Amino acid sequence: MLEAFSAESVMALLPLFGVLVLTGAIAGVLAGLLGVGGGIIVVPVLYSLLGFLDIEDSVRMHVSVGTSLASIVVTSIVSARSHHRRGAVDTELLKSWAIFIGGGSVLGTMIASAVDGPVLSAIFAVIALLVALYMAFTPADFKIRVGLPGKWLGRFSAFNIGGVSAMMGIGGGTLGVPYFNAFGYPVHRAVGTSAAIGLIVAVPAAIGFVISGWGIPALPQASIGHVNLLGLLLIAPFTSMTAPLGVRLAHYLSPKALKFAFAIFLFATSARMFYGLL
Repeated sequence: MLEAFSAESVMALLPLFGVLVLTGAIAGVLAGLLGVGGGIIVVPVLYSLLGFLDIEDSVRMHVSVGTSLASIVVTSIVSARSHHRRGAVDTELLKSWAIFIGGGSVLGTMIASAVDGPVLSAIFAVIALLVALYMAFTPADFKIRVGLPGKWLGRFSAFNIGGVSAMMGIGGGTLGVPYFNAFGYPVHRAVGTSAAIGLIVAVPAAIGFVISGWGIPALPQASIGHVNLLGLLLIAPFTSMTAPLGVRLAHYLSPKALKFAFAIFLFATSARMFYGLL
């Protein structure tokens, strides 16, 4: 639950506060650039910092995921609005998919809350690696087909994107961008639409992680359920400030460069999480 920090503990934690602020700024750029909501960097950083603070393994990954999802609520609003102003958000698709993304998010949150921390870490690492391999080694013009799947298959995909994203504590881009790319969807529109998907994923998932962690004694200070308010307050404002910069970069980069940048970042993230499991 929410607890006060002493002056001594705050001074001792100042370097870690700086890391969280920097993480928030970088996550904001990536959110705008790749449509990922920032969680793909926030989760591994929080996981590492909580380990440094000797937070128990039983809650460390859950707090990382829950706090990331809470920050994505803010980041996705800013990022999606910036992309929408450039005409890069498919609002009609979102209307069709929203309830299925949200339903998947709720189920993913329930599953994530029930599994052990190391299992959740392994899920994160494996999915990040698979997506990185797909983005790095498929040709720039690779497509399963041109055109998104039909109504019910598309909605089933939306449900799965919402569920897995909630389990990983990420926005819609990590899974949404490769999915859209496989069906010949324009990459900049894929990034913009995925940024909006992140908001639909994050709202119910963040609430779920608050509820699932309520009253657990092993939580770090300044936590409400599995959401750490201190981490949220240090990350979210800076992701909001830098997300528009990422949006501008996304619309200057070529689709090929954007896809390669996405893959490299996911490789690095997956490797870091696998290392933490050893």
